Amino acid sequence: MKYGYIRPIVSDQQCTQQLNEHVMDTLFKETHGLAKKRTELEHLLMTVQKDDELYVQNIVVLADSLQELLDILRLAERDQINIHFVDEQVTNQSIQKFSLLQSATFFADLQSKFLSHSSTFSLQAAKQQGKSIGRPRKADDNLQLAFAMYDSKSYTLYDIKETTGISKSTLYRYLDDRSTSFSDDKE
Repeated sequence: MKYGYIRPIVSDQQCTQQLNEHVMDTLFKETHGLAKKRTELEHLLMTVQKDDELYVQNIVVLADSLQELLDILRLAERDQINIHFVDEQVTNQSIQKFSLLQSATFFADLQSKFLSHSSTFSLQAAKQQGKSIGRPRKADDNLQLAFAMYDSKSYTLYDIKETTGISKSTLYRYLDDRSTSFSDDKE
């Protein structure tokens, strides 16, 4: 049988650009792009049998990490399933002949795609849950004290850190923000 698997990815969050040129006997569609609770993938992997064909638009649709890809490829080899990666134009049975440099470049690019995919969908999920994204803000009282100590030129950065708990890099980031907002106010 010929199976397809699609799921939201960074470049196609609605799954409208995946496997459009292929006819499948059964298409499994994941409802989210997160790494956990991929029930459709689990169901698919329990369904496929020897000599079945599995089509995915690209490797990132199927796996969230190199380790997960390796696990799926081992499973496919054991169960004698052929996986077709459409965008990469390879299968798990026949990969193009790459030089070591080309292979390293391919897998470094793949790792970047895994990280991009994972962070994009994790941030979206956190926002939907109402969680704040980014660095936590320092308390205004500590920040104002750090500004006053810095502006007085009587304290070292170490003194400021020990008193307020604000590190040098954090202080400079806030000072930069303060000078940017100050120059914006003048205009």
